[in-house]
Amino acid sequence: MRNAIDLAVDVVERSPRWRERVADLDTLCATTARAALAASGGNERGGCELSIVLADDALLRALNGKWRGIDKATNVLAFAAESDETPPGAPRLLGDVVIAFETVAREAEAQGKPLAHHLGHLIVHGVLHLLGWNHEDLAEAERMEALEVAILRRLDVPDPYRVSEASHG
Repeated sequence: MRNAIDLAVDVVERSPRWRERVADLDTLCATTARAALAASGGNERGGCELSIVLADDALLRALNGKWRGIDKATNVLAFAAESDETPPGAPRLLGDVVIAFETVAREAEAQGKPLAHHLGHLIVHGVLHLLGWNHEDLAEAERMEALEVAILRRLDVPDPYRVSEASHG
């Protein structure tokens, strides 16, 4: 899908459960990725392309083990493209955001939020990682979280870092 900020988003479904539980999945993925790119200034060099892989815990566990040495599933992993060199006229390849259905669904339920909102947050988080944002120290984490909250607010998604009353049971 192409859009006003020249971002192609390839949505790869590795788990059919995403489509069963989230309405208008392709639009949600593209709109959310576009909002993250626009707000972070990541589109200043022209066209970009990224993939969002809607996977399951098994794939995230395998990837987490291979690339991070952690033998468990996680909610999202971001794999930035290895090269920033783009041939003339070609879109800049940002990389892949891979998201685990079971982990994300459990987290959304435990936090009392809609699955689509939690998915949107993790897409924003992953895209920011592709663009070089990090949360390695407290100051970086605070800047990244503030940007995530601002992006999500524009998408009518509540602050994902605010604990809801529903999550306290």
